[in-house]
Amino acid sequence: MGFNDKSALDAMGHFHSESMRLTERIHRTDFGHMEFQITVDDPKTYTKPVTIHVNYRLLPDTELIESFCTEGEKDLDHMRGQ
Repeated sequence: MGFNDKSALDAMGHFHSESMRLTERIHRTDFGHMEFQITVDDPKTYTKPVTIHVNYRLLPDTELIESFCTEGEKDLDHMRGQ
């Protein structure tokens, strides 16, 4: 996901160590829906892994666009997809 030792884990500024392991799982539950699961495991920083579930509704005749943050990205509106 483009993390390095200078990056924050998220837009809120949560930190991480070099031991962080990030696991993303994407599951298309049916024709119009997708589940996105993110697990952060960083035993040097947090006491247990944290998992976040996000559900998306897929719209007809649209594309899923891959994106990533670059080092020093400060555009919070861009990160929110607005």
